[in-house]
Parts: sequence; structure tokens; C-alpha cells
Amino acid sequence: MQKFYLENMYLKITINQRGAEVSNILSKENGQEYLWNADEKFWKRSSPVLFPIVGSLKDSKFKAEGEDWPMSQHGFARDMDFKMTKQPDGKFIIFTLESNEDTLKLYPYKFKLEIEYRLDGYRLGVKWRVTNTDDKDIHFQIGGHPAFMCPLNSKTKQNEYFFNFDTDKDLTYSLLNSNGLVESEGNILKNDGGLVEIDEHMFDKDALIFEGSQVNKVTLVKPDKMAYLSVSFDAPLFGLWSPAGKGAPFICIEPWYGRADKESFSGDISEREYDNKLAVGETFEASYSIEVEM
Repeated sequence: MQKFYLENMYLKITINQRGAEVSNILSKENGQEYLWNADEKFWKRSSPVLFPIVGSLKDSKFKAEGEDWPMSQHGFARDMDFKMTKQPDGKFIIFTLESNEDTLKLYPYKFKLEIEYRLDGYRLGVKWRVTNTDDKDIHFQIGGHPAFMCPLNSKTKQNEYFFNFDTDKDLTYSLLNSNGLVESEGNILKNDGGLVEIDEHMFDKDALIFEGSQVNKVTLVKPDKMAYLSVSFDAPLFGLWSPAGKGAPFICIEPWYGRADKESFSGDISEREYDNKLAVGETFEASYSIEVEM
């Protein structure tokens, strides 16, 4: 699998051709790796891009164009090879996935998906562009799923770390059932001035899903209360996740423009909550950033 790189005096970023997935965020100053290494013992991915759906579908299929279309959780883009289409000066890189015979067997819309990574100091910017190349409206969702090392080393434990949110208000979140569908809404996460301890049972029921643009920045904080990494976004919702009961040494902070179906949902793809609709020729653009705190 071909790999591509972005590098400056502070960080070295590795990006796989498969899925245009970032696989390393390495500090050149202290040798610390901040991104999960995709060890299959816990989770075989590091930072997949979720497209054309986020989460799970009711009965693992969606309705569109008068037909049922089977699709697994989070869609197909993460398992497809992208083309590296631009790396003009080493400061940013763009990958492209366009609809083809294979995608049209899975998803009845023509599209162009561009993913841009831009390195600036300690900050990695991620930008998504989805263009409708079809002759009709298209419907999609998109999201990030980066996994960050937590704990940072073997001398500390995950439940000694904290989340810091850019609000001092309590947060509400939804949970998923065993089929990955939204079943429990309105749960409360107590927020003590923005700092929340990462409890070892926090992810016993899979991801925590925060809707309604409650937060625009989530920071991981070490046991000594020092921040070490933050994710900033303007997405309408985000998820927090780590595999339940496995002692996995990472936490995912996931900006989403989409979400799993509710148990009660049975409509067309255009009726899914957080659906993104594009008219012919239109382009959707969204971004988020990952910053190492030094």
C-alpha cells in the first residue's frame, strides 16, 4: 500500500492511499506518536473517513431510487484506494475518490470526494469536499473517526485522563443498541467546568453521540491536567468512542455530518436525519483540525 507524507519541523504525518487515511501523527520534538497504530488486537484502523454514511443503517441497508441498497457501517470510502491528485509544495496534499462501476453497485449516485490534509505548525487541517457529478440530486453523510493514544505511555492509565470541552455546561448524548442504532437519547454527561474524567465504563454501550452543536473543541488532558491534543470542528454532532471492555489504549474524537439510524427509522435515504443533499454540480465542504498541544 502506497504511503504519502507531510512534514515540518514539528510533526511528521503519514497518509495511506487506502481510504486516504492518516496513519501516523509523530512529534519530531519528543518522538511521541499521537495516533493509534491500527493494531488489530483492538481496532484495525487509525483515522478512517466515513462516507457515504456515518454509523449503521436500519437492517444494514438504505432505500434510494426505489430500491434497497445493502451497506455496512460507515460506508465504503475507508476501504477504497484514493488517487493522490495534488501535493504542490509539501505543505498540503489532496486525495480524490470518484464514483465508478464498483461504487455504483453499492450507492446509486455519482460523486467526487476530495480530502485535503494541510500541515501548519502543530496543527493538521482536514478538509472534505463532495461534488455532485450526477444528473440528479445526491444524498450522503460524511465524518471523521481519528483515534488518539490515551494513555500516552505505560506509566499511566486511561481512567486517569480527562476530556476538556469548550463549554462549562453539562452535555447530552445518545447511546446505541447492539445493532448500532440510536436507542437511548437525553443522557447527561456531567461537566465540571469543562473537565470530564474518562471513566473505564464510559464506552460500555459503544459510542457517545453528542448532537445539536453543543461543542466545537474537544481536548485530551493528561493526569497532571496538562492538555496534549485537541480536535476542533464546526460539525452538528460528534462522537466519542473506545472499544468497550478491551482496555484499548486510544480514544476516538469524531466530527460527523451524519449519524446512525434510529431503531424506528424506515424511510428513504433522503429522509435520514442529518442527510446532506446536493443538487447537480453543487459542492459540499467541511473541515476539522487536529492540534498537538505543546
